[in-house]
Amino acid sequence: MKELIKGNKRFREQKFPSLKNDIQKLVKEGQKPDVLFIGCSDSRVTPDIMLDVNPGDMFILRNVGNFVPPFKCDEDYHGSAAAIEYAVSVLEVKHIIVCGHSHCGACQSLYKEIPLEKEKVVHIVKWLELGAEAKAKTLSLIKDPEDKEKLYSLTEKISVTYQLKNLLTYPDVKRRVENGSLKIHGWYYKLEDGSIECYDQQKERFISLEECVNGK
Repeated sequence: MKELIKGNKRFREQKFPSLKNDIQKLVKEGQKPDVLFIGCSDSRVTPDIMLDVNPGDMFILRNVGNFVPPFKCDEDYHGSAAAIEYAVSVLEVKHIIVCGHSHCGACQSLYKEIPLEKEKVVHIVKWLELGAEAKAKTLSLIKDPEDKEKLYSLTEKISVTYQLKNLLTYPDVKRRVENGSLKIHGWYYKLEDGSIECYDQQKERFISLEECVNGK
């Protein structure tokens, strides 16, 4: 906690002055981000830093495994769904990025028995069901399931493609994608070197972010 307090002091003294005018404008006029970024809660994933963006540029949703729960119309609590709806239907973002990453603990957990008492992690166990299809698809494709590095890496990437499909179960996302006012993107962030790959839906494979942008 002491380091966080020191960090805020450094932020206020060193960084905030250069952002002050922009932030005051955002306070006065409200936020209008173009991008909804859906990423993992993993502490090593840092959307603002790794994309070098300013306050107001991205509406950020983070959860375990960067999973997108399918649309479900009921009266239960749906935090991730609420964030997606708010970004798409209220803020009217133009892009949604689902960003997976290497060494994802959620994807690795799909292949492990959770040893803790179930009642202590009941929500984790349920949430990980969102990765079941990606796990099954990975196991049908991989040649050597004992090669854990390749197993986890492939699962992480395939999971991103399933989250993109789940996004299209949201009525307003589907509507806006179909009329061209919204684009969805699948990204894969490598913790090792900070690079990003994007999913090419036509080629059905991940390519470098630069190649993806230059090809469109």
